[in-house]
Amino acid sequence: MAKETKITAETSKEELPSNVETLKSMVLTLLEQIDDLTGQLHYLKRQLFGKKSEKLDPAQRLLFEDMYEEVKAKVEQQREEKAEPVKKTGRKKKHNGRNPLPADLPRETIEIEPSEEEKICPVCNTPKEVIGSETTEVLEYVPASFYVKEYVRKKFCCKACESEISIGPLPPRAIDKGIAGEGLLAHIITSKYCDHAPLNRLESILKRHGVDINVSTMCGWVDKCADLLEPLVKRMHRKILESPKINTDDTRIPIKSRKRKGSTYNGYLWTYIDDKSNVVFDFTPTRSRQGPLEFLGDYAGKVQADAYSGYDEFFNKGKATEIGCNAHARRKFEYAIDDDPLRGTRMTVLWGRLYAIESRAKREEYSDEQLLEARQKEAVPILEEIKSLLDEYNAQVLPKTPTGKAVTYALNQWDALCRYTEDPILDIDNNLAERTLRTVVVGRKNYMFAGSEAGAWRASIIYSLVASCKLMGHDPFAYFNDVLRRVSTHPGHKIDELLPSNWKKPESNTEEGKIVKEQILKAS
Repeated sequence: MAKETKITAETSKEELPSNVETLKSMVLTLLEQIDDLTGQLHYLKRQLFGKKSEKLDPAQRLLFEDMYEEVKAKVEQQREEKAEPVKKTGRKKKHNGRNPLPADLPRETIEIEPSEEEKICPVCNTPKEVIGSETTEVLEYVPASFYVKEYVRKKFCCKACESEISIGPLPPRAIDKGIAGEGLLAHIITSKYCDHAPLNRLESILKRHGVDINVSTMCGWVDKCADLLEPLVKRMHRKILESPKINTDDTRIPIKSRKRKGSTYNGYLWTYIDDKSNVVFDFTPTRSRQGPLEFLGDYAGKVQADAYSGYDEFFNKGKATEIGCNAHARRKFEYAIDDDPLRGTRMTVLWGRLYAIESRAKREEYSDEQLLEARQKEAVPILEEIKSLLDEYNAQVLPKTPTGKAVTYALNQWDALCRYTEDPILDIDNNLAERTLRTVVVGRKNYMFAGSEAGAWRASIIYSLVASCKLMGHDPFAYFNDVLRRVSTHPGHKIDELLPSNWKKPESNTEEGKIVKEQILKAS
């Protein structure tokens, strides 16, 4: 067996092999490595200096005229779509001017009258009468305020025998014997996991209001809240496994390691979303396949994910159907445009036509039957054209080039990429899961790490409820403020009532709501 020659900048002609076939093999290997490095260079330069948008540049001239005209027509269509107002049923018509201020905000009424001279008619000297009024609303801000609840419990005793003392019980609280009310707890976990404010930043904010609560105390409160809310997330997990489809993806979360002083390692949060907007984040210390296997178990529905190999064993062993992500496939060709503009642009345009069908269906509010028909009649022929081009390009490009990698990805995922056309409940891509992960990604930019694996697991519980609230359009603070008051005493068989997908905002016209409004008006 011939000894392999390692080529470096110092390699001389005498050190190269003389066998022609060996030299050809070495040249092909070097070309693949060069193409791979060139693709990486284009990608990194684009990440540093280029545009992040994946929209096709309309100013880019294509190498073949028919595709250029198609791109030009596509750009014009996008401009027309943006110019046309989107028609939405069940909502108020678009109006000119600013949006009205919420009706439930506290209001301070200030009456203004003309001067005494202006109240007299200058023509006949008769006093003017009130014929109406004109209201102008100005939105003001009062810094967040605290107030103290005092539970005064009167004691009763039998004076005859001086025994049998009676006292009224305290109402159930989220944290027994603690000073934190449910409103404060809701504010802390919403600030940290929805607004991405670290607890040390919250400590400084609270001090400005004269309230001194240190980080360790707030950590303890967050832990107890997560323990109270855990049954809700477990119930959401069971409901997700009953869903006909699941979207899933993962992202890293830095974890503080006790074993490695001063260092962190990457744990992972996996998001799982059903068709009812239930979101569950699952924490795993590694990105191994064991995470999806344990969470999904024997699930036999449809799972939409990227092509990460960690899902392969689940799909191979289980009865679930894999649904691919066309956004991933399209994105790889979009990245290849810098290296191979002809093929990259052509494939990007074709995938853009698939997305145009989905955009039109959403804009015109297609029924399931209409969406399925549009996909079968319009999307399937486009997918067949894409497949023929993939087969053609596969024989033309080297596998290590950006185009070669994009072709390989699409061909390996082809059946999964086409399955969305067979069921109207499926999406063309997995962007729903990617958008949901932003809840974690944005927070990760604000805090350095999770204090431990237990802390990351508790964070996954609260992130699950925050993300579910966002999908349902709920205010996370209002949700936590209500649920933390009820969860410890709520009947177990009615737990579904507390899930974000079923939760109803309570009436704000409560005694406590009136007190809060009075405090705001006093502060103003």
